Amino acid sequence: MKTSFRLAGLLAASLCLTNPVGAEAVNKVAASVPAKEAAEAKALAKAMTPGEGQKRLQAMIGTFDVAIRTWVDPSSPPIESSATSVGAWVLGDRYVQMMLSGDMQGQPFSGIGYIAFDNVSKLYQATWMDNGSTGMTWYQGGFDASGKSATMKGSVADLLTGKPSPVELRMKLGDDGGHVTELWGKGLGSKMFRMMELRYTRSR
Repeated sequence: MKTSFRLAGLLAASLCLTNPVGAEAVNKVAASVPAKEAAEAKALAKAMTPGEGQKRLQAMIGTFDVAIRTWVDPSSPPIESSATSVGAWVLGDRYVQMMLSGDMQGQPFSGIGYIAFDNVSKLYQATWMDNGSTGMTWYQGGFDASGKSATMKGSVADLLTGKPSPVELRMKLGDDGGHVTELWGKGLGSKMFRMMELRYTRSR
């Protein structure tokens, strides 16, 4: 019972630690508890510590001018618009927060996104919400061997049926810090096509 309380206290304390030093403290405490609990504590320390997976997202930090192209129908010309996006680390360099604000056909358009690397699953995760819907979209996937291109998959509710419809978030990171994000989905059709492209150019 005492060891359970000790581990519970360790877990609670770790939630208050928001940098790698916190993980070192967890490891130090782990040395004083039984082997099984020590292993769990060390796994927790590894799970909570930002590392190479998070560093790969550094290119997305900053302020960007965004050129947006939207396709309602893959055979029609895209609708072009523009926005500004600010990317910043939150929660101790664990998650990238993206705040986007612009216009779409003369109407205000804004969105909030988060992207992160899960140390446990070894997968990248992203979520997006904007004023063009009332639902949050969740994606999960990874980068290719080059470390510059990522594909993350998710689903959204079909506008007409309400049933899940597949979507993909495809991202390419540039050496200059710019990046391109594409949203692929079926729209109201039956085949996947590029529905939206957001081209980020660093402004500062």
